[in-house]
Amino acid sequence: MPVNQSVVVPMTMPDGYPLSDFMAEIKKIGYPAVELWSRGADFGEFLEEAHRRDLRVVSMVGHEHESATAGSHAEAFSRKANHDRLEAEIRESINIAAANNIPGIIVLSGHRNPGESDLDTLLVCAEGLKRVAPYAEEKGINLNMELLNSKVDHPHYVCDHTDWAIALCELVGSPRVKILYDIYHMQIMEGDVIRNIKKAIRWIGHFHTAGNPGRHDLDDFQEMNYRGISNAISSTGYNLYMGHEFRPKGDAVEALRKAFELCNID
Repeated sequence: MPVNQSVVVPMTMPDGYPLSDFMAEIKKIGYPAVELWSRGADFGEFLEEAHRRDLRVVSMVGHEHESATAGSHAEAFSRKANHDRLEAEIRESINIAAANNIPGIIVLSGHRNPGESDLDTLLVCAEGLKRVAPYAEEKGINLNMELLNSKVDHPHYVCDHTDWAIALCELVGSPRVKILYDIYHMQIMEGDVIRNIKKAIRWIGHFHTAGNPGRHDLDDFQEMNYRGISNAISSTGYNLYMGHEFRPKGDAVEALRKAFELCNID
């Protein structure tokens, strides 16, 4: 079956490009869906423009994760002190997603904690997710725990291997707690992407793409065969979305057109 493709607009849209025009180009290429990271002040405009173009919004970040001292992606489920705040924020995001036909929201593990093993942190993350999983089940929204690399882009991030993410899903035991398998990040951490995707596919609720190295276009100057990866995903019967989350090196619309054609499996 075809792989449903989407565009992560904040990453791919050039500075100064009118959102309405960019959405129109995305639709013209053939994409059925778009994504954004936050639900901040521009969320309403984003929804309006997407709906005008008959583009489904399929993903957004479900909670705050920044720290003034520890940096980006630090303050999330790995710290028990965050769980009350995360439960409140994620419940609100679930309501927004349910009201706007958004199938999944992104959740993050946060950083490793000094003196704790990855198993200790896994148990803390599972404890926190168990608090919000029943509400996600009630509303029919996936909580997609994102796999990120801790080698290049996100030092200290704990959900950085496929097996850790699978173990988290198994510990929580909810059909709505899934994995956001970021292909770029996992190529850096593990390689063996197709085998790991097939191993984890029953827990995967979303994909992200980018070329490695550089996090740029899916072209011949990066090391992954995205045509082969898309064929592998298609062969599993996966029916959710794969979002392009790369920084175009040149013309953004042309880069997205090439990515769409490359990953458009019949």
